Amino acid sequence: MKIRILSGLLMVPFLVFFWLGGRCLIGLCCLIALIGVTEFYNAFKQLGVRGNRLIGWAGVLALYLIGWFRPDNLRFVLFWLFLFTVCSFLYIFRLERRQPIDGLVTLAGLIYVGFFSYHLVLLDRLVPAGMVWLVLTGAFGTDIFAYFIGTAIGRHQLVPSISPKKTVEGAIGGVLGSVLLSGIAGWLLFPHHWHHGLLIGLLSGIVSQLGDLSASVLKRHLGIKDFGQLIPGHGGILDRFDSIFFTAPVVYYYALLVFGTAC
Repeated sequence: MKIRILSGLLMVPFLVFFWLGGRCLIGLCCLIALIGVTEFYNAFKQLGVRGNRLIGWAGVLALYLIGWFRPDNLRFVLFWLFLFTVCSFLYIFRLERRQPIDGLVTLAGLIYVGFFSYHLVLLDRLVPAGMVWLVLTGAFGTDIFAYFIGTAIGRHQLVPSISPKKTVEGAIGGVLGSVLLSGIAGWLLFPHHWHHGLLIGLLSGIVSQLGDLSASVLKRHLGIKDFGQLIPGHGGILDRFDSIFFTAPVVYYYALLVFGTAC
């Protein structure tokens, strides 16, 4: 537990990239996505499935280059989705060496890690400013409160077949923690719309736990404990950011539908 807390504290300085935003945030997210997609493909090797790293790396770099040079034009993102879907199918054209699952895993890694994480970049350009912070308060608030409340008073298992240590009490505490921290963040960042922070916190508290459980399901099927060992006490990038990958799109589409204004 001490190692887990210490590792979490060591990641705090990276919050400066979220504060700076813009290309600093793009660079950080790109690095996270590159490491994450590599972990994703490595994990599937346990089943003999070979996701194509070159397609994965090229796809992540191409997507974040769009964010670097043309962040205001979503048509390029749609073209990216089409192009790398085609590349993933072309990868399995060598029938004697590839199986359909190899191409599907290649594409799944790009969407789950690359496309989902890219929503942080999209959020950074929305008005009101600071929406990207609600992803962090929602995901990390859920994780922290669920962990400590579940450890303290958790009695009833949530989904024992997927994650035996998760409890109903911890899940409820996680949602309440997300609502609390996101509400405070909303009040500080955009006081005239602070109530949206509460609603986003409620959605984030639910969705971030779905992201965490989804990653646990994959690890169960793959027969692994963690996706990597990069962060002591936490595992790999995917183990630490699985909830963020689910939360970022939810916050983005909520903000887009409610405020509907991009920079």
